[in-house]
Amino acid sequence: MLKSLLRALMRTLFRVEIRGRTDVFGHARTLIVANHESFLDGLLLGLFLPVEPVFVVHTQVAVHPVFGRILRHIEHLAVDPANPLALKAIVRLVESGRPVVIFPEGRITVTGSLMKVYDGAAFVAAKTGATVVPVRIAGAAQSFFGRLAGVYRLRLLPKIRLHVLAPRVLPMPDRPKARDRRAVAGQNMRALLTEMLVLTRPGRTLFEAFLDARSTHGARTPIVEDLRLIEETYASMTKMALGLGLLVARHAGRGECVGLLLPNAAATVAAILGLSLRGRIPAMLNYTAGVDGLRAACTAAEVRTVVTARAFLDKGKLDHLPGELGELRWLYLEDLRAGMGLADKLRLLPRLLWPRMALDARVQPQDAAVVLFTSGSEGKPKGVVHSHDSLLANVAQVCAIADFTPRDKFMVALPLFHSFGLTAGALLPLVSGCKLFLYPSPLHYRVVPELTYDRNCTVLFGTSTFLGNYARFAHPYDFGRLRYVVAGAEKLDEGVRRTWIERFGIRILEGYGVTECAPVVACNVPMACRIGSVGHLVPGMQGRLQAVEGLEPGTGLLEVRGPNVMLGYLRHERPGLIEPPAAAGETGWYSTGDIVSIDEDGYVFIRGRLKRFAKLAGEMVSLEVVEQIARTAAPEARHAAATRADPARGEAIVLFTTDAALGREALLAAARTLGAPELAVPRDIRALAEIPLLGTGKTDYVRLQTLAAS
Repeated sequence: MLKSLLRALMRTLFRVEIRGRTDVFGHARTLIVANHESFLDGLLLGLFLPVEPVFVVHTQVAVHPVFGRILRHIEHLAVDPANPLALKAIVRLVESGRPVVIFPEGRITVTGSLMKVYDGAAFVAAKTGATVVPVRIAGAAQSFFGRLAGVYRLRLLPKIRLHVLAPRVLPMPDRPKARDRRAVAGQNMRALLTEMLVLTRPGRTLFEAFLDARSTHGARTPIVEDLRLIEETYASMTKMALGLGLLVARHAGRGECVGLLLPNAAATVAAILGLSLRGRIPAMLNYTAGVDGLRAACTAAEVRTVVTARAFLDKGKLDHLPGELGELRWLYLEDLRAGMGLADKLRLLPRLLWPRMALDARVQPQDAAVVLFTSGSEGKPKGVVHSHDSLLANVAQVCAIADFTPRDKFMVALPLFHSFGLTAGALLPLVSGCKLFLYPSPLHYRVVPELTYDRNCTVLFGTSTFLGNYARFAHPYDFGRLRYVVAGAEKLDEGVRRTWIERFGIRILEGYGVTECAPVVACNVPMACRIGSVGHLVPGMQGRLQAVEGLEPGTGLLEVRGPNVMLGYLRHERPGLIEPPAAAGETGWYSTGDIVSIDEDGYVFIRGRLKRFAKLAGEMVSLEVVEQIARTAAPEARHAAATRADPARGEAIVLFTTDAALGREALLAAARTLGAPELAVPRDIRALAEIPLLGTGKTDYVRLQTLAAS
């Protein structure tokens, strides 16, 4: 009777909703694991799960004057994690056949993300062979029963959801030592919980996710800042997005790709939201690509209209583009703003007061939301079409493994036409309540560190090249507030990693991504980091290796599948036709083109691009290894390797370097130090004043390949 009354009360107050199957708790040995959001969690599971579980609680909770009295009416097992006999007691309880509830984190979250996951629950599951049923508790952390006061805006009675996921078994890891078996089991449990967070994300469009964040954090909360040094709030960003969406939609039909040729600015983010809200697809044009690159991108995506700003074209010395690309219709922000009439303002007024009125039911999470373009480092740029869901899935994957909070502020210097800059730099903070500072160029190596300090930024993303140059010009205190520094897009140079840890006391977390995966595929995080690797695959992503002739066993071509994989390509040869990803003939799998190895703990090591392997006398040689040898021999210089035809050996390696004095003897010595084969030491060494770069900071291998052939 009391249980029924409490269930009715909780359902009335918190509108508790259960999602997923509730017939998965009948196994002989059932272990229920859940994230820990609030003091309500145990009560919620006890009231709404269709079984009578036994709760494993900490001895300190059991002796608490309030919770101890409540626990008198609940079947529980009080354990002290420091007691080595505690695990044996839990094992006996699970083996008795009673469903058992454990919170693997052991404490209520104080960040909104997962806390440290203890090994004990995983070891119990593996030891007993129990069926593990993951349950996600969502919403309780925002109540006054959580521990997020001062981090998130709390609500008196937030809506709470319980997501029951499919059961699974965590086998005992095959390791010789018990300590190692327990550690690996703990990693498996954390992987299960982070995957749970991704699988239970709501299906939303970009604008819906933005409005949900606005509702959670407050319309007046500052969120976006750019060079104007004006902090735009959720309310002002809503106004900007609705206005731009209305004005641009007049010039483009539903489902049409609209080019955005704009710098990192609040208006650019607003344009992305506004266009996707109205069923138009923003195509993020790379303004460093030149006339030919822009024309190829617009052809692939069938872009007929481009939105830009005269001030941007003038400052960027790009005012020649409208004339040279006269086949496109050019819309200028200055003209669009001037064209906003009284009728438009009256039309937008109710949507500003009630923003959810602006949502269009015809725009669905699986629809195309944004078109990005590959860098063109290996040929003509291809359009990469992402849905609302694939972008937001990647945001959820990153948030599941990192503890970003509204106290964080992102320094976003990577361009928004770059997938790393768009998803991790802009969308992630926007829908998570974190602030972001948009800066128009990552190449201003003196300015970015100064602004990172001045604007109190705590998160910085960059390429190895950019981070190395920031370190050269930064004052040691400029990066004093940084919590996360993540390197991607290219291999993290060992010298850069060492400089940051020695000079700033900051560990750079190396990640790996591709535009086609929105982009994060794997990343090191404070909870799981291995130097030299790019971390584990993000939650919800599957990977497999395809064998490549000439490479050692355990190394192969990485293919991936997950909710963050693109809808497909738009190619220059077949404009407007989306070509879904398919690897080895299987739709949904994407071949990254990267050669990797994965160690026994699941850490991914990038060995190089498949296209960046040379075949010398039948042997496969990685050009990444060639560049590593050159960096070891001349660490202060820049290097890049390419190939040319060789009648005698099939191919020959060409090393381009900014060190005119670098010779083969120094390279041979470096190769011996690294244990690299002599075959990887080039004979053709050419000095350049500068190694050519693309606008994203990547090496321009197309130009280098042309130079090598000549």
